[in-house]
Amino acid sequence: MLIATDLDGTLLRADKTISARTSAALERAAAADLPVVLVTGRPIRWLRMVYQQLETPLPAVCANGAVVYDPLRDQVLRADPLTPEALEEIARRLTEEVPEAVLAVEVMDGRQMIHHIDYPLRWDSEHGGARSVSAVAGLLREPAVKLLVRAGERDPDEFSALVGKTLAGVGEATHSSSTGLVEVSAAGVTKAAGLAWYCDRLGVPSSAVTAFGDMPNDVPMLAWAGRAVAVGNAHPAVKEIADEVVATNEDDGVAGYLETLLP
Repeated sequence: MLIATDLDGTLLRADKTISARTSAALERAAAADLPVVLVTGRPIRWLRMVYQQLETPLPAVCANGAVVYDPLRDQVLRADPLTPEALEEIARRLTEEVPEAVLAVEVMDGRQMIHHIDYPLRWDSEHGGARSVSAVAGLLREPAVKLLVRAGERDPDEFSALVGKTLAGVGEATHSSSTGLVEVSAAGVTKAAGLAWYCDRLGVPSSAVTAFGDMPNDVPMLAWAGRAVAVGNAHPAVKEIADEVVATNEDDGVAGYLETLLP
């Protein structure tokens, strides 16, 4: 068996901390040789504050499946970025369909962010590694593991659907927040694809994977895994496909489930 868990809204509490109970459950999993992998929309540069709370850093599938990362060696095992050509096509389509959109990209396997000067950073500024450019062309020159799209305050489900339709065939659009931020990966790149690559490397079939999540970007992973578990605070689309719904992230839903598996 292998455990795959999302971070924000799933393993982490609202204040971005890992509870003592969850930390203990993860340590018990390690002692029982039950592998756990983090599967997150976060880029590598956002993982530092998570690893600071863990006794042993866990491997991670980052950037919604675009990067597989070994924290013990600080090594990217696999990256599947958007090419400059794809970024140019995405920018062209968005300019036509959503002219007010502002963009940012995660480059260097997610170790650095480049954002248009009009892009609102919000929590991005807390993690460092960001720089601005004054022209969209400055975002399109190198491969990016994720492109971020904002256009003011939007309904996240509706805006994600609009961007997804606009970028069909060139990028995968999803969302994991309530602020109208849309995250775009290369065509075919999802949390499921990144996790599948990692599990294949270990020889673990999808039927042996239990996955936890809370937001639409988790849906492909949950659909792929042998058992899909939603936390109690999950988006309706996640609960709809889940085999089971556990307690919320604030009430240690993942830890509670792990405790039933561990001696």
